[in-house]
Amino acid sequence: MEIVKAVAIVAGGAAATVATATVALPAVGFTAAGVTAGSIAAGIQSSIGCVAAGSTFAAMQSAGVLGMAATTKVVLGSVGAAAAGLAKFIF
Repeated sequence: MEIVKAVAIVAGGAAATVATATVALPAVGFTAAGVTAGSIAAGIQSSIGCVAAGSTFAAMQSAGVLGMAATTKVVLGSVGAAAAGLAKFIF
């Protein structure tokens, strides 16, 4: 039964991480319509000026407009799962 509990915790960590990122992007201003005026993202964009291709900001913009790529979700899920597993091990 302990293994079932551990699997549930790890799966929950993965799902929570992906869900949080999906909600966080629009919350800070990266939307399907582009960067929202007056948002945190708009403030960052105004401070950096021209956005370089391949930069973190460009990747966030792309994820906001197109949605997160499957590979990004896998990476985020893996990080969340590892963090949840580590937390279970420690606590």
